[in-house]
Amino acid sequence: MADTMTETAFDIADRKLFRSFAYIGGKWRAAASGETIRVTDPATGKTVGEVASLSPAESTAAVDAAQAAFAGWSGLLPQARSAILRRWYDLILRHKEDLARIMVAEQGKPISEARGEIDYGAAFVEFYAEEAKRPNIEGVTSHLADAEVELWREPVGVAALITPWNFPSAMLTRKAGAALAAGCTVVCHPSAETPFSALALAELGERAGIPAGVFNVVTGQAPVIVEPWTRDTRVRALSFTGSTEIGRLLYRQSADTVKRLVMELGGHAPAIVFKGADIENAVAETMKAKWATTGQDCLGANRIFVERPVYDDFCHRFTEATKRLTIGPGMADCDLGPLMNEKAVAKQEEQVADALKKGARLATGGRRHRLGPLFYEPTVLLDVPSDAKILHEETFGPVAAILPFDTEDEVIARANATEYGLVAYIHTQDPRRIYRLARALQFGMVAVNRTKVTGAPIPFGGMKQSGLGREGSRLGMEEFTEVKYICRDWA
Repeated sequence: MADTMTETAFDIADRKLFRSFAYIGGKWRAAASGETIRVTDPATGKTVGEVASLSPAESTAAVDAAQAAFAGWSGLLPQARSAILRRWYDLILRHKEDLARIMVAEQGKPISEARGEIDYGAAFVEFYAEEAKRPNIEGVTSHLADAEVELWREPVGVAALITPWNFPSAMLTRKAGAALAAGCTVVCHPSAETPFSALALAELGERAGIPAGVFNVVTGQAPVIVEPWTRDTRVRALSFTGSTEIGRLLYRQSADTVKRLVMELGGHAPAIVFKGADIENAVAETMKAKWATTGQDCLGANRIFVERPVYDDFCHRFTEATKRLTIGPGMADCDLGPLMNEKAVAKQEEQVADALKKGARLATGGRRHRLGPLFYEPTVLLDVPSDAKILHEETFGPVAAILPFDTEDEVIARANATEYGLVAYIHTQDPRRIYRLARALQFGMVAVNRTKVTGAPIPFGGMKQSGLGREGSRLGMEEFTEVKYICRDWA
């Protein structure tokens, strides 16, 4: 297996960005067993490449490297860490097109979305390059007459970062930027379905001057790679983005070593449209909230509640706009691409069949697309009954469920009737209603009359079983630090 790309179905200018080996201790490593994982293009089923599939012992070797590098990295002046992160940011933007093309090849999203993700992901590196210089000592008014009190923030140690396939670049930079800025060293495990984006970032990190052992990318099967980290006391923090089910598993596995956990888990977002809202804007924004990343987004609007007086108008406009969406492979830059795997498509089929059986109306879509086995038509279901699976399970695909409501209290109760609490979308022109709902909705983020709310300066995260902790903002960096209290005698 060659370490860099020799021949693929896609073109990039810098062929060294396409790496097949894991990156541990500043070296590119094949698996000692020679085992590899085949990565396929979801649009065509063709092989994108093969990546090393490492063993538990090799996963532990990455922790060895990170632990060995910790003292040196955490001991650098914050300005020195900041300068390295800034160079990493500059290189990411310089190679934006290549990184986007690698992402399209392994993940399938439209190229314009991939380019947008590179910009989004790079912004976290830039943000934390600045925040790296700001973990200042905090003075506290002493409660003792003869003492001076200070609070220091120190890096927790080695941090394990586990990233998903739907945002293979941005989820890594959001975690790694914060951890590295705090002074932690990291071991990263990208999804086995989309490892090449992470390895390309490792190549650029090496060029930026990230010291050996500070940033390690360990490829392979998740249970094999991650379980040793959950049992290793040297791994002091674990940050995971993925399903609530896997989050619960990692929570249990990490209990014995009492790790700091940051988890961005599932979402089941409500979009609530009231009469009096700007319906044209509500349709346009809800389209964005539903169809971005072909619906494979934890922020996706899965449950669309529309007040009855404007229900028919909204449903007609939303359905007609959905019919105009284009579908195709990522490099064709259509509105929607393929789903990630067969399991994802089967889930769409199951939820649609269940909703129709229970009385929902099919407005458009409802079947696989002729382009290939992983393409599914954007689907709109109307009058979805309350007992339909789609209203209780995260969809993670291109199926929209729309249903009417009559009162504010009713829709708040229905929106909150879920174990998830990541984001909610509100469409109304009534300022009093905005504040009532913002307080009443049990979600970590609330978007009002818009969809785009995330970014490097804001704390991203949810309530209930949508996760623990926050990513982004200064709070994201604080997740990778411990507070040390110093009490000094004046004498």
